[in-house]
Amino acid sequence: MKKANDDRSAQTVVLIVDDVLDNLAVLHDALDESGFMVLIAQDGATALATAAQAQPDVILLDAIMPGLDGFEVCRRLKQELVTRHIPVIFMTGLTESENIVAGFEAGGADYVTKPIRTAEVLARISAHLKTSRLVHQTRGVLDAFGQAAIAVTPGTGKIVWQTPLARQWMERYFGEETMPEYSASMPPELVRWLKELFDGGIVGLNKPTLTIPQGSGRLIFTLVEIDNDDQWVILLHEESDAAKIEALMTTFKLTRRESEVLYWAIQGKTNRDIGDILGTSPRTINKHLEHVFTKLGVETRTAASALARSKLKI
Repeated sequence: MKKANDDRSAQTVVLIVDDVLDNLAVLHDALDESGFMVLIAQDGATALATAAQAQPDVILLDAIMPGLDGFEVCRRLKQELVTRHIPVIFMTGLTESENIVAGFEAGGADYVTKPIRTAEVLARISAHLKTSRLVHQTRGVLDAFGQAAIAVTPGTGKIVWQTPLARQWMERYFGEETMPEYSASMPPELVRWLKELFDGGIVGLNKPTLTIPQGSGRLIFTLVEIDNDDQWVILLHEESDAAKIEALMTTFKLTRRESEVLYWAIQGKTNRDIGDILGTSPRTINKHLEHVFTKLGVETRTAASALARSKLKI
């Protein structure tokens, strides 16, 4: 592969989807010359399979194709957790406003018109890659620290991505059937809250929050990042003993009993106190703590408590 002639990485993967071979050839040569790794698909089904397997950084998608057209392909990409984050740039000869709107409604990030001008395509790809990389960096940091967070599109409330812990909590509070991409299927409380923030112009004032109660616990949404017009980042945290124990399990890969022991140690309980709470002996509690120290890479109760508090804010 040729070396990129600008700041684009040679590892950047672009999937081109078009049923016309001449179009594929022109774009393939231009992108390859600019240092991209190029994948191609000539129909919608192949595009979906390739996107799921290869996880390209950007998709150039022809709007009009036989079988699955580009709009339907994009909708399906955005319905799947593994592909919904990939920016889709439509390629179309349709310049009527309703077709352009249809592309954005299907989940497209941008569009270019045919005949394709390669300089314009390269500029659009570069712009969307910068946004995408910032999002990936944010998501990677949140994942690494075991944080519960989701990113949504302003106004519509579509979930663009979510960390594993966030998905776990969302499913527990709202059920799996409420978690698809589109706002019509999302929890109505969350949709209303996002719409009020977007329409009311109160974003950024006191970091507005939404609280969803369930039994003795509650799930709290806090809007923390609104600088990106395409995506807002929302942090989630759950308030209850059980929720914090679950978070310790998820973050540090502990067993439930190890998490329970660590949680009560963080609260300042002695081994005897923890044994009374959990119905076991102080000796057994000490054995569990030894396993916890090994998994956390620390040597003392104080260090384990400090590490857990810093990562989970408890």
